[in-house]
Amino acid sequence: MGKLIYGSSGSHFDCDDRTLAHLRFVMMLKLRRNESFSLTLDHGFENGGGRSTIWLHPAIELHFEFSGTKEPSLNRTWLEVLSNTANGNRGLSIVTEPPEKPER
Repeated sequence: MGKLIYGSSGSHFDCDDRTLAHLRFVMMLKLRRNESFSLTLDHGFENGGGRSTIWLHPAIELHFEFSGTKEPSLNRTWLEVLSNTANGNRGLSIVTEPPEKPER
């Protein structure tokens, strides 16, 4: 289980490495473009339910901590879906990984 660590206070969210790798790709792409956006994460039933939304800005410290040593392969279809949510009014949120579309 990896962690997304946010801000100088060290607030963190647990996330599996595969999902975290996809989030990192989308988030870094937006931050490199100097774009701010929100991220909503579900806490999960094992953590009492609910969700949190954080505001991401290029000036705020962000750290991705992976539990495994192997880099997960990236699903281009999922990256596209996640990017679309990040560019929408509600901001980035984790959606179920879709099957990868075959390349044309």
